[in-house]
Order: sequence, then C-alpha cells, then structure tokens
Amino acid sequence: MRADATRVAGGNRRALRGSTLAAHRTTRRQVREAKPKGAPKIRCVAEPPALPFEENSKHLESWSPNSWRNKTALQQPEYPDEAAVRRVFDQMCKVPPLVFAGEARTLQRQLAKAAVGEAFVLQGGDCAESFDDFSANHIRDTFRVLLQMSVVLTFAGGMPIVKLGRMAGQFAKPRSAPMEKIGDVELPSYRGDIINRPEFTAEARVPNPNLLIQAYNQSAATLNLLRGFASGGYASMERVSFWNLDFMGKSQQGERYLEMAHRVDEAIQFMHACGVEDSTMSTTEFYTSHEALLMEYEEALTRQDSTTGLWYDCSAHFLWCGERTRQLDGAHIEFLKGVANPLGVKVSHKIDPSELVSMIATLNPHNVPGRLSITIRMGADKVRDHLPKLIDAVRQAGQVVTWICDPMHGNTETQGGYKTRLYDNIKEEIEAFFDVHEEMGSIPGGVHLEMTGEHVTECIGGGSGIEVSDLSSRYHTHCDPRLNAAQSLEIAFYVATRLRRIKHQKNPPPSA
Repeated sequence: MRADATRVAGGNRRALRGSTLAAHRTTRRQVREAKPKGAPKIRCVAEPPALPFEENSKHLESWSPNSWRNKTALQQPEYPDEAAVRRVFDQMCKVPPLVFAGEARTLQRQLAKAAVGEAFVLQGGDCAESFDDFSANHIRDTFRVLLQMSVVLTFAGGMPIVKLGRMAGQFAKPRSAPMEKIGDVELPSYRGDIINRPEFTAEARVPNPNLLIQAYNQSAATLNLLRGFASGGYASMERVSFWNLDFMGKSQQGERYLEMAHRVDEAIQFMHACGVEDSTMSTTEFYTSHEALLMEYEEALTRQDSTTGLWYDCSAHFLWCGERTRQLDGAHIEFLKGVANPLGVKVSHKIDPSELVSMIATLNPHNVPGRLSITIRMGADKVRDHLPKLIDAVRQAGQVVTWICDPMHGNTETQGGYKTRLYDNIKEEIEAFFDVHEEMGSIPGGVHLEMTGEHVTECIGGGSGIEVSDLSSRYHTHCDPRLNAAQSLEIAFYVATRLRRIKHQKNPPPSA
C-alpha cells in the first residue's frame, strides 16, 4: 500500500525533486535561526522545501522500516504470545494509511514558517486517548477548544496558527517504572489502551496485541470526524461565536472569548460588505500527532510514497520522540530518522547541548526547515538556566529547528493523593520560554499542551479557581492531569499577549 492514493509519471516525480532541491538551496541560504538583537531579521523568502531528504540520501544507506529491530527499543511491552504479535502486525501492514504523504509535506512547510516567526504552532489534546471515553462529543469538544485557542492567537499575533491535535493515535504512554504496586499487589504498569487496560487486575495488565487493531480503528474513526469538522463548515470563521462550550458561557474566559468573537464577526461582515469572499474562511487545516512509542504499530503503518519514493509513517502527520526514548543509538531515533514526516523531540534540562546538536544532525541531516521541532519540557524553575545553552549550541551549529514549549510534563506533582499540575507553574514555564527567546533573539515557535474540551478538575488554579479539594469531583484522566477548557483558553489569552508583543517589536506602531 502506497502512502498517496495516486501515482504520478516519472517526469513529474523528477520535477518534484528538482523543484525541491532548488527551493532547498535558496531556503538554506536565507532561513537561519534568528540572530541576536541588533542583527538583521531574516525572513523566509522562498517556499520551504517539500522533502526533508532524497531517497538516495546517505543516512538511509542502512535504513529500512524495520532496521530499528537491530537496536535497543525501550518502553516496549513484553507480549506473552509472539505468534499473536506477528499475526496482528501482518494484518496491520495491509490496512489503509491513516494520513497521506502530501498532507505531511504541507505540514512541514507550515512548521518551517513557525521556525522563522511567520506562523505559530498550537499542539494539544489528551494525555492519552481512551477506548472507554471515545465519542463524537469528546472529539468535537477538544477540536472546538483548539479552534477557540487558535482564533485567540491568530487575532492577537496576526500570523497563521498551525493546529496539531494529540489525537487519532495518542494511545501509548511511557512509564517511569515497569511495575505498579498497590498495597501488597504488584502488577505491570498501565501503558495505554493500545497495550493493556487500566484496571488493576492481572488479566487487564497483560499486554494484548489485538489492542493495536482497536487503536487503529478508533484512530480512523477519529480522523474521519476531524476531517469532516475541518472541511464541512463546522470550522468556518463565520461560526466563531457559536464555538463556546455550554459550561463556559458564564466563565470569565468564556466572556472574554465571546467579546473577541464578536469583533471577528464584525470584521468578517465588513469583508463581505466589501465584496471579499474567501473560501479559506470556511475551512481549516488540522493535523494529527502522537508520540512514536510503540514500534510495532509505527512500523506496520509505514508506507512508501509513490510520488517521491520516500517512506512515511502514515499513523499521523507529525510524530515525536519522547524524553525517555531519545537515545541516539536507540531504536526510536533509528526508525524516525528514515521516515519523511515532520518530527519532534522532547528534551528536558538533562540533555547536554552537544547531544542535542548531534540528535538534530541525525534526524535532519540536510538541515531542512520544518523537518524537526524541539519541544522543551523542563519545569518552570529550570527553563531560564538551561534553555539558553541549547539555543546557543543549535545556533552555533547553524541548525534550523522549530522551538516548542511543553509546560506540562516538567510541572507534575502530587496533592491530596492525586497527580496534578499547578496552573501558575504551567503559565510560568511558558513565560520563561518566551522571555528566554526574547533575550536570545531566537524564535518561540509554539506551545504543546495536555488539555481537553471537558469540564474536568485535574489541574489546580487558573481563573476557574480549582483547588485541591476539587480534584476528586471530575478527575477523569487515565494518565496525567489535563487543563480543562477554561484553563486552556486562559493560557491562549496569555500566549496571545506574548505574540502581540513580538508583533509590536517587529513592527512598532506609528508614534502619535
């Protein structure tokens, strides 16, 4: 099964490569990491290249979709029946791809613009998707909050927002320990619905390869609904005032959103009155992403693209490698270096700057803008000390990446017997992320949030005033605590103030 539904003639294939190489040469000259203050601003004046590398690239000489099997693969389940794993794997290799190579290439171009400050990435969704919570309403509500947040950011920053959902594949979760103990009973840790079940029983915690098929089917259904929402009129900017969730109508953030939505409505009415009709106002581009953790699943959904000859992991548009599996000599990096999707790597304060430079060189050997995003997950108290060293090392190496802030994973704690996160710490890490980039003269490219469209009580604080005593009322997560809709929107309004500040620094308003 090829990643694209149609083939093109060999001449067209060569033309695509030729135009890509020409654009690559131009872009590499003109797109660089932003320089320190006082240096000329560099803008992307050529269309970013569509391909991260050619199929004869040197780094692919010993690569294949299964070459990761020769490396150490961490965070993998120990299935009791290898024959069953092989049967499921063979079946998964025959299913249709979930996404297409052309979509991934379009996303790469947009991420390239985020790397130079001409777009901003909003990535969000559940910590881990669940079979039990799967419903059209759940998908719609998360999609709707992401739309709200993107409108807030677009209106403030005056730039395109790249919308990435942690959806349609975010099932597997890395664990800090292979076993979980409650009282005197010790069982294998819950690793996500794609691997085992959350119930604390011996039977539920046995890894089951058939869950891969269920995860695939749910992902396909989720993507089908998301595509319908994105292109079928639901995401039309003319509906911006109707996106508010019912329980947010009387909240402070809901009122702020509606006030801004009315201003958007007025602008659209003005455009219509002037005879401006733009079909892009009625649809939106929405992409899926997840952590490429469970290697059997990722390999099984990897397909060779008929138009370029490159391999794409068609389980999602964007894939990332987590902090626990980013070893340079490990299986996950080995697999990801050969697929042509845009990629991300999450790093904490523990990474050495030289290690980061080597990792970027491995995953993006041709230094193509948009190919690689570096997602920082350090904790509110560590960003200011450690991020500048990483930015400086990447800049000195001449590497182009999209810097993204994950303010969730470094700020997890336990209160009242619940795993939780403080809203103030989440906001503080985002603030530090923007401050460091402002001081370094580099580009803050996006934020990555664990959030939901539901009215949960999993993170403490924010305008909704959730306290420790509230955690038990609507604590529904299967893994890590998520921002609820009101808290997510509040974060969006804060990020909007930082984007507006950047906009004004680039283009100061005329003096009175």
